[in-house]
Amino acid sequence: MSKKLEEVIKKLSNVLSKTFDDYRGLYVFGVHADGEDHKDEDIEIVGIFGTVDKSKLEDIWPIIGKVEAETDTFIELYPHTTKSLKEDDVIGDEVLEEGIFYNALGIRQDNGLEG
Repeated sequence: MSKKLEEVIKKLSNVLSKTFDDYRGLYVFGVHADGEDHKDEDIEIVGIFGTVDKSKLEDIWPIIGKVEAETDTFIELYPHTTKSLKEDDVIGDEVLEEGIFYNALGIRQDNGLEG
């Protein structure tokens, strides 16, 4: 995995797990699912939480901005619950089939949320 992607995953997982008790982990998907650097491409991430509501979204966006600034990257974060991800007709199948899951500690978990 590229050092940049690893840094983003670690920083994001660290702050999300400290901020939200119900943070479960994240999926990296899209071009970055291969673990390589892709200059000028957003890092597409699905953050998995126990619940997602307006208040949580308002708390998440400043965190994303801070991690982007610290890592000189652009992050496209999609907050979801496990249920809402499975029901998402736009990205759900892609994320669950091809995405790489990292638990709340930022450690890759090959069996995703099911394990």
